[in-house]
Amino acid sequence: MFARDIPAFEAAFRADGLDSSGRRHTLTPLAVPIPGENRNLNVVRLQPADGNETYYNAEAFPKERVVLHFTTGYIRGDVAMLTKPKPDPATRVSVAFILARDGNIYNLFNSRYWAYHLGPTAVGGNTLMSRSSIGVEISNIGPLVPQGQSLTTTTSQDVYCHLNEPIYYRRASYRGFNYYASFTEAQYNSLITLLRYLTARFNIPRRFLPLASRYETRNDIANFRGIVSHVNFRTDKFDIGPAFEWDRVIRGVTA
Repeated sequence: MFARDIPAFEAAFRADGLDSSGRRHTLTPLAVPIPGENRNLNVVRLQPADGNETYYNAEAFPKERVVLHFTTGYIRGDVAMLTKPKPDPATRVSVAFILARDGNIYNLFNSRYWAYHLGPTAVGGNTLMSRSSIGVEISNIGPLVPQGQSLTTTTSQDVYCHLNEPIYYRRASYRGFNYYASFTEAQYNSLITLLRYLTARFNIPRRFLPLASRYETRNDIANFRGIVSHVNFRTDKFDIGPAFEWDRVIRGVTA
């Protein structure tokens, strides 16, 4: 899919609630007060219309960190992947929030609860780290591969954008790739508000890793309380990647 076609694609999802598997979802706008601030967090509660929510575990655990991911996909597929019913609790992979490129924050389940979102090789252990963290997936295609004057995705080799469309990508070398899809203005604004809400609600420190460690897998990450990303737990992951504007988010969250 061309990056320029994504706004219409996301608008269609907002209108029909259908994920890529054909499963329908109910979308309910909600405004939630941010503790300590005179404003609300606006989210869209996403619930499968068939009522089957066996993609997360309704067990509450204390939260110590927020982990940022990108989906390597588009919103219909993102929702299908993260709301896929799994009868076995040990196989439930999901996150509490998906941030669409239009800035909508889709809330898949109560952030007190949990699902696996780090993987079996995660530093600190997948179960312990997933339970003690809140996963946030940002809808973004991730690494891109140059093909002539175009950039293609790593998942389908579809053309995502052209090299003369720098608004859609950032050139930066990281873990074997030299181009990464950029994030949208709306996503940054929504993410900052979401992080302010989550850190206030769960008493998570508004702390970030030093720049030198921000893109590394850290053996001591299990001891860190604050805001991190998937790469800090696994050497084989790319998210949140070098196109992400950490300084912008840090300013917004700590202001």
